[in-house]
Amino acid sequence: MSSEASDIHFMREALAQAQQAWRAGEVPVGAVVVKDGEIVGRGYNCPILSRDPTAHAEVRALRDAATRLGNYRLVDCTLYVTLEPCLMCTGAMFHARIKRVVYGAKDPKTGVAGSVLDLYAEPRLNYHAEILGGVLAEECGALLSTFFAERRQAQSKGQVLADQD
Repeated sequence: MSSEASDIHFMREALAQAQQAWRAGEVPVGAVVVKDGEIVGRGYNCPILSRDPTAHAEVRALRDAATRLGNYRLVDCTLYVTLEPCLMCTGAMFHARIKRVVYGAKDPKTGVAGSVLDLYAEPRLNYHAEILGGVLAEECGALLSTFFAERRQAQSKGQVLADQD
């Protein structure tokens, strides 16, 4: 499988995780960690249900991969995520020594892979991961847009929803 085909395949797996977040009433962001062509970690956004501000898709996928591999260092792994990573998640990926990060949609409010900041190009940091954005960006962005449109519509009808950004 070519690199591009592989990226699309694993981003679709991350999108499946994002769908799980949606079903749980969470912002639909999903992530998978891949090593040697196999998924070793999965995660989806779950900060509301878990009452854990660190329960972003990427952090949950990193925790799953670290447990499965028996090491907090995830050298030679790629993390696929449907939304450009935030500061916290990027820090976790750098500490885990993720080799490569592939994301779908840009995040103009909290993204740190070029949207708000670009930590992946910051020369003062002691570690950097390769970064590739825009893989299935339209699908990833549409999922988020539809989710938030439905939330706004429900709120306009007076429906009470879980506290979210």
